[in-house]
Amino acid sequence: MANATPKKDQVSAGSNILAILKSPDIQFAAALIAIIFTMIMPLPMLLLDMFLATSIAMSILILMISVYVKDPLEFSTFPTILLITTLFRLGLNVATTRSILLEAHTGHTSAVVTSFGNFVVGGNYFVGFVMFAILIVINFMVITKGAGRIAEVGARFTLDAMPGKQMAIDAELNAGLIDRKEAKERRQKVELAADFYGAMDGASKFVRGDAIAGIIITAINVIVGLILGVVVHGMSFGQAAELYTLLTIGDGLVSQIPALIISTAAGVIVTRAGAMEEGLSQVVSNQIFNYPRAIYICAGLLGVMAVIPGMPFVPFALLAVLCYFLARYAQKNLAERTEAALIKDTIGPDGKETKKDSIESLLHIEILSLEVGVGLIPLVDAHQDGEVLERIVSARKQFAQDMGIVVPMVMVKDNIQLRPGDYQIMLKGNVIGRGSLMADYYLAMDPGDIVETIPGIPGKEPAYGLDAVWVKSSQREEASFRGYTVVNCATVIVTHLTKLIEEHSFELLGRQETQSLIEGLKEEAPKAVEEVIAADRLSLGEVVKVLQNLLAERVSIRDLRSIFETLADHARMIKSPDVLTRYVRKSLGRGIIRKYLTPDEKLVVVTFDRAVEDLIASGINQREDGSTALMLEPEIAQRILNRVAETLENFQQTGTQPIILCGSYIRWDIRQLVNRFIPGVVVLAFDEIPAGTQTKSIGIVSL
Repeated sequence: MANATPKKDQVSAGSNILAILKSPDIQFAAALIAIIFTMIMPLPMLLLDMFLATSIAMSILILMISVYVKDPLEFSTFPTILLITTLFRLGLNVATTRSILLEAHTGHTSAVVTSFGNFVVGGNYFVGFVMFAILIVINFMVITKGAGRIAEVGARFTLDAMPGKQMAIDAELNAGLIDRKEAKERRQKVELAADFYGAMDGASKFVRGDAIAGIIITAINVIVGLILGVVVHGMSFGQAAELYTLLTIGDGLVSQIPALIISTAAGVIVTRAGAMEEGLSQVVSNQIFNYPRAIYICAGLLGVMAVIPGMPFVPFALLAVLCYFLARYAQKNLAERTEAALIKDTIGPDGKETKKDSIESLLHIEILSLEVGVGLIPLVDAHQDGEVLERIVSARKQFAQDMGIVVPMVMVKDNIQLRPGDYQIMLKGNVIGRGSLMADYYLAMDPGDIVETIPGIPGKEPAYGLDAVWVKSSQREEASFRGYTVVNCATVIVTHLTKLIEEHSFELLGRQETQSLIEGLKEEAPKAVEEVIAADRLSLGEVVKVLQNLLAERVSIRDLRSIFETLADHARMIKSPDVLTRYVRKSLGRGIIRKYLTPDEKLVVVTFDRAVEDLIASGINQREDGSTALMLEPEIAQRILNRVAETLENFQQTGTQPIILCGSYIRWDIRQLVNRFIPGVVVLAFDEIPAGTQTKSIGIVSL
């Protein structure tokens, strides 16, 4: 028993050591240390041959990976691998140099180096030197220089394009086309691309330096080898030159061939034109075989060259025949692919015709759409510097920040049935707003205090119906100087669209949109959501109705947490969305009145005479679900509306939003009555006004 514990500890320690040795990080670090030691310690010939073979195998593997990756970023570690393989080759150069200079005279040299010196160049060191020089020129002057230049330009263009790509990602995120997770992944990919091309720009210098080092090492080996052979080992000059030069050239070829292969891999990586859906070989094959006519012409030219006197007939004739059959194959393959593409458009993945789906797709209704006449197309075309699309994205983003809901993507399209300068805004297939513009003019709006008018074409601002004048661009500064508010056509369209979105925002919020908002709130206030939804106190439809009530009166629902906290407090006893809305508005009072305060922090209102409030209260009929309906005699209702309209005229002098302040028990019913005949009037309850808020009454509605 006494020996059991030490034995167990030994087994545990052995397992820990084995786990450490299996770690990829430890193995990678050990490999780097081994590369460094090849420069310091003499290696056995068998191990040196193994390392030289490994260098060749690694270069081939890297080239194959470079060919088969579909996106350069799939091989983003390539610059680091390039550095490591360069260091590895230089370490092997040092090791083989040591082996050649110390042991070549004994005949004990690397088998790989000897084979390259004898078999590859036929034992002729002069031929070997020429081959080595050619490989150096190809690698140093052609491949490496070209790949380095491409990497440099790619890094510059990638860095220059980064802000635009980031803005495009933000725009798609704000437009709701992508979610936050995908936006984060795209940003990381953009940053990775910039880092990759920047690293490739620097890594290409390693390859150039490797080529220069190969020339210098070869020269040193030859010169020092001749000196050692003649002076130290007593060889003749010819014997020393043949032995050391042949081995040195073999060593240079063993080093430069992997370097050439890896340089080619670097060129393949950086010359990729972005990501591809298929491998490089498949893409190249498809693109070449897309043009069978070009292959036919090539076959014809080769046939002509075959019959030119003095030219070898067989090679050119064979190539001409080969190109002819390749062209036939390409022509047939192109026809098959075209037919397959047509079938794919009409046949679904399940083998059924998709014509029905195409017809059904016509039944789809865009939530929001903007249709323009042909004369306004430049305003919505980004390729013609149109501003509308970009401004719509900004408007949707601002609306989401202000009101708390994400506006659906606005489908923008032309409509030839409209007059050239007309546009229309549609909600769920129905027109909710129209306007007529003059594309090459500016709209100068009269704020109401213009003394000196400006000549132009009379018009109307479509969003608010203001009197305006269409002026030429040359009159823009003059109109501004005279006090007009001058805007371009893009601003007119986006302002109109924004106003209509605000007016109809409650129609944009359905169950699906509300569920998305609730899912986001679960991360911030899970208990409030659980108490309202999970406890079945309110259905999703009832929550939607409360939020729609708020949006209908242009109350922001961005503070969704406070809304759900209030619903959780009252939903046990109250199920009526209208009554629940009353309590929610009270909790949001500070946010409701904020946009109606004057610069001196006062709330300008009109109120009801107590007798009028009592009269309205007497006409309220309460239903079983807690909601109410106002049941007044038509004559009394008309008298109240007339007095409200007269009293609200006082707001014209203040220039502020018309606001009615009344008791909470009649607020909803007054709002329903007044807004039916006097749109745009804000109706607030006394208990919605936070304590400390100063109110200023400019009129009392009385009968």
